[in-house]
Amino acid sequence: MTSYPDIRGTLTEHRLLADLTWLRVGGPADALFQPADVADLQAFLAALDPSVAVFPMGVGSNLIVRDGGIRAVVIRLGRGFNGIGIDAEAGRVTAGAAALDAHVARKAAAAGLDLTFLRTIPGAIGGAVRMNAGCYGSYVADHFVSAEAVTRAGERVTLTARDLEFRYRETDLAEGWVIVSATFEAGRGDPQALEARMAAQVAARDASQPVKERSAGSTFRNPAGFSSTGRADDVHDLKAWKVIDDAGLRGFSIGGAQMSGKHPNFMINTGGATAGELELLGEAVRKKVFQNAGIALQWEIRRVGEHAGAEIPDGLAEEQGA
Repeated sequence: MTSYPDIRGTLTEHRLLADLTWLRVGGPADALFQPADVADLQAFLAALDPSVAVFPMGVGSNLIVRDGGIRAVVIRLGRGFNGIGIDAEAGRVTAGAAALDAHVARKAAAAGLDLTFLRTIPGAIGGAVRMNAGCYGSYVADHFVSAEAVTRAGERVTLTARDLEFRYRETDLAEGWVIVSATFEAGRGDPQALEARMAAQVAARDASQPVKERSAGSTFRNPAGFSSTGRADDVHDLKAWKVIDDAGLRGFSIGGAQMSGKHPNFMINTGGATAGELELLGEAVRKKVFQNAGIALQWEIRRVGEHAGAEIPDGLAEEQGA
């Protein structure tokens, strides 16, 4: 039995995670730790047995936790990590890892700073940095100055863009490290014009995406996604939703899991879906798209933890002769 260090935050053993994810699925973590502040997080990680795995979890907006749960301490940042600081003169915004992307965009806009690309990205700043989130041709990498993180050993470090090696939906953040804040550089703009732009973005999103359903954003990456230099590039001739639609999979379902009829690259829990059904659906889509178009879709939703039963087979393994 694992012995956990003394804390000032909250630690709950065998905590079910389904209600912490947007898809509302997932088994228990060995423990869920919600630190009071950075010092509490540092002390906990420094004292925790190094053999115990750690999994930082944001708001669960781009995540499937498998039905068997996670054999790790899940770290979820809360109120002590959601501050947003504006330096209008320097054109910089510093936000805690738990600050919602949309809140950061709106607070920056009110100060005349343009981080409007964050407005319609689901999730919080820690996940946005880790996944190099982007929209409307702008990515975190384009605005990133630095991030503060706590290592698995409990040390506080400053990370640069070179440390993270931003790529399309990926970074090189070390295993078990927890981003606690990030600083961004922003262009200037008229607050009213920035707010109007964000309102238009929200309206366009709501018209095309199933925002009122239980989903986790885009299920698969677009088939192209980064330049030879490694800089994220949102100019795609081919979209994942289009190849899914062309394969006749709009509205396709397995159990309570369905590819949205409104936007076929959004996987939704229609009610009562298991993580296994969602993952099976995704792999079935990958297989059919490969058969139909020869395109190997890559998951954008992260899938973590253990299966409750048999492991879900890779939908492309047989097709590609693996």
